[in-house]
Amino acid sequence: MMGLDSKIPAGPLKDKWKNHKDHMNLVAPNNRDKIDIIIIGTGLAGGSAAATLAEQGYNVKAFCYQDSPRRAHSIAAQGGINAAKNYQGDGDSTYRLFYDTIKGGDYRAREGNVYRLAEVSANIIDQCVAQGVPFGREYGGQLDNRSFGGVQVKRTFYAKGQTGQQLLLGAYSAMSRQIGKGRIKMHNRHEMLDLVIVDGKARGIIARNLVTGEIEKHSAHAVVIASGGYGNVYFLSTNAMGSNVSAAWKIHKKGAYFANPCYVQIHPTCIPVHGTQQSKLTLMSESLRNSGRIWVPKNIEDSVAIREGRLRPENIAEENRDYYLERRYPAFGNLVPRDVASRAGKERCDAGYGIENNDTKEGVYLDFSTEIMKKGKEAAIEKHIHNPTDQQIYDLGKAWIEEKYGNLFVMYEKITADDPYKTPMKIYPAVHYTMGGVWVDYNLQSTIPGCFVIGEANFSDHGANRLGASALMQGLADGYFVLPYTIADYLSADIRTGKISTDTPEFNEAEKEIKEKINFFLTNKGTHTVDHFHKQLGHIMWNKVGMGRTPEGLREAIKEIEEVRNNFWKDVRVPGDSDNMNPELEKAFRVADFLELGQLMAIDALNRNESCGGHFREDHATPEGEAERDDVNYKYVAAWEYKGMDINQSVVHKEDLVYENIEVKARSYK
Repeated sequence: MMGLDSKIPAGPLKDKWKNHKDHMNLVAPNNRDKIDIIIIGTGLAGGSAAATLAEQGYNVKAFCYQDSPRRAHSIAAQGGINAAKNYQGDGDSTYRLFYDTIKGGDYRAREGNVYRLAEVSANIIDQCVAQGVPFGREYGGQLDNRSFGGVQVKRTFYAKGQTGQQLLLGAYSAMSRQIGKGRIKMHNRHEMLDLVIVDGKARGIIARNLVTGEIEKHSAHAVVIASGGYGNVYFLSTNAMGSNVSAAWKIHKKGAYFANPCYVQIHPTCIPVHGTQQSKLTLMSESLRNSGRIWVPKNIEDSVAIREGRLRPENIAEENRDYYLERRYPAFGNLVPRDVASRAGKERCDAGYGIENNDTKEGVYLDFSTEIMKKGKEAAIEKHIHNPTDQQIYDLGKAWIEEKYGNLFVMYEKITADDPYKTPMKIYPAVHYTMGGVWVDYNLQSTIPGCFVIGEANFSDHGANRLGASALMQGLADGYFVLPYTIADYLSADIRTGKISTDTPEFNEAEKEIKEKINFFLTNKGTHTVDHFHKQLGHIMWNKVGMGRTPEGLREAIKEIEEVRNNFWKDVRVPGDSDNMNPELEKAFRVADFLELGQLMAIDALNRNESCGGHFREDHATPEGEAERDDVNYKYVAAWEYKGMDINQSVVHKEDLVYENIEVKARSYK
């Protein structure tokens, strides 16, 4: 087991990555077919890594639980991908992207990793254009950009409201080419259930074929985890319902430290919860905040009337609307970072101004009427329409909105039956992305030699809050432009190792443990479904480890989660058998991991006596209700070491964050 060494290269910030690459060990092209690499997850991070490594000549075994890599949750990303191209000439640069990311993460991310991310971002766009990704373009043919939260430049490249889908198709096409050449062995409908360590190194996995139920042993010289985030610990989130933490948690239990688990992003523009039986939330892209204005009624009686159906939002006069983000943060307005916008929305709803007629009265408006009329007037001038009518202006403005965001508006109307061109969208914050994850060093290697972690599954680039459109950027940066270099440095010592046998005590013992756990789940005479316990966990997490956290609530959560966890193992009922498709068995494994992770998240949140980014402790807030950091005592990464079934015994290791190139100061968007 290695120590907690981040391996950040010495030297000037702008030269770290270049110099690091210049001095890495390499695997010669004629030796790469002697090396096997397992990749878990085939979203943007895993898919780009698999395609790149296979093209370089390595033997890649890729695994996903979906029926195709095209179904990875990366497909759900809507708004765009950041890159410091400065096509708009509005002051963007590699340094500006680096600075915005560090500041947006509330000064809780590594300088070295974030600068590298900003540095390679421009290459991503060129790569994706070459793959045929249909980015939006300006009239003259140049790639267009949007603004996103937390920045004052336009750097977000987009493909209407389906950017993630188009980027994933690009990565999948690159993968498909390598699958056709036999360099990628694709294992669809397989789920990793354990990591196998031989002589201190990651040497393979135990996987279950989700169609036949067969337990399989797979070996490799290195294992890459690219399985996404853990937002579904809250049960309700914007994540795909199959998204889970199991791959990351399995390696955590084998020795990989888990960093900053309390850092969870609450996205401000989700369609509000409509009932207690809901199982999935729907996100409306952050790109909509470019054109929409967020508000609640100024008068609380108007909010009550709206909830009771006696008043329509369209009928509230402009002077009676509280555009609270524009009021509180005039410099950034509706484009403040996600954590800031989410807390502001919660504050208004907690004060009684919520507009949604649900159990908690939680909801605010995202209104496009101003933008429709503004763009309509511009279009009328452009078309030489003199003295246009209001209807003409509206029609032209609507056409502009439709071209930019049309599929998002269609999706919203199908879900809510409201026409968002005429009636403002209802939105409210919801769990979206997780900044915490497996601790990795600068090479993206965990504390287990040979086990690398990329994309949302690691903790490395976003600090305590991720800026919008940076998830796709990190996933593709890791997969296309970082991991292929750093994993080669590690694998250079393995060219004479030969095939790793799966007929060893380590593989056999891991297989035996998995089969015993399957047998337990299927023979346990419980009375409650897996979802019963998952919903209980989610309720605790949202109310006590959610947007607002208190020491008392966190202590209660730790005890309550432990009680749910104990009841789960005593009283869970998993129907069916093991030798065919059994979705309930799949969920049982995943929820068992969520229960352990949820407890660690609460412990981490209790341990961090400050507010920063997505971690908001109500006992550490400024008089204005903003997050109050403690840079003297908490400017570090909290990396947790697993110490057995009692999560309370987990041990924290601290990686101090050193800032040599920026000034650490109060984060302000006013």
